[in-house]
Amino acid sequence: MKYIIFTDLDGTLIDHDTYSYEAALDAIKLLAQKDIPLIICTSKTRAEIEVYVKELNIHHPFISENGGAIFIPRGYFNVDYEYTSENEDYEIIELGTRYEELRRVLSIIRDRTSLPITGFGDLNAEEVSEDTGLGIESATLAKEREYDEAFKMEDDSGTELLKEHILAQGLNFTRGGRYWHLMGDNDKGMAVSILTELYRKIHPSVVSVGLGDSQNDLPMLQTVDVAFLVQKPDGKHDPSIEDDDINRVEGIGPEGWNRAIIKLIGSNENRDIV
Repeated sequence: MKYIIFTDLDGTLIDHDTYSYEAALDAIKLLAQKDIPLIICTSKTRAEIEVYVKELNIHHPFISENGGAIFIPRGYFNVDYEYTSENEDYEIIELGTRYEELRRVLSIIRDRTSLPITGFGDLNAEEVSEDTGLGIESATLAKEREYDEAFKMEDDSGTELLKEHILAQGLNFTRGGRYWHLMGDNDKGMAVSILTELYRKIHPSVVSVGLGDSQNDLPMLQTVDVAFLVQKPDGKHDPSIEDDDINRVEGIGPEGWNRAIIKLIGSNENRDIV
């Protein structure tokens, strides 16, 4: 059986509060030993993801900013594909709306509704650090946004009004573990589907696996062949995700991630994998 693993970061592979993946190291090592692609699919920026890619010695594609773009190491796929752009490191498939346009629309919505909206673009690195618990360097990387604006409201009383105005502007939204996200016509599921098809040009029988914890992971979890939902910091699974085809895993964040991967891969020890 040929596996590719798509994973969210915050609250899934890494702890919601400490940003540590230590509890998942056994499973991460197992994937590396078996050369199973580990594909990060997150709301984080390219710059943030590259830190984890380097630390974990990952040499596979990754998906940034809720499906805003797919970054594929140059020469990774020996197949014909019309990439949106490329640079010295990546062949890139862009699916999202440019950040400058998202910021413009968020400003319009805030002016028209008077909702207490604060986006990453309104904060400096120190303020992002204080709000997220990230160090200053990591907070600076989190502000290097390209396809998604993360934002907060002081309360949820204006949620329906917010949604109405976002859709009226021709944009979309999702909600992650900490923030709302304003974005274009993209989501994690769309990016996962495109990347999976590229893998299937090489391995037609590939089985896609997805792991997440929040509502913004749902498109990904509904796209993959095998989906796992890990527990939130309160020890419960996200109640807004009701799809019974998604496997509920015992374990908060990386603990549940570790358990799911070891059970899945361990039960197929003798099978052929990517």
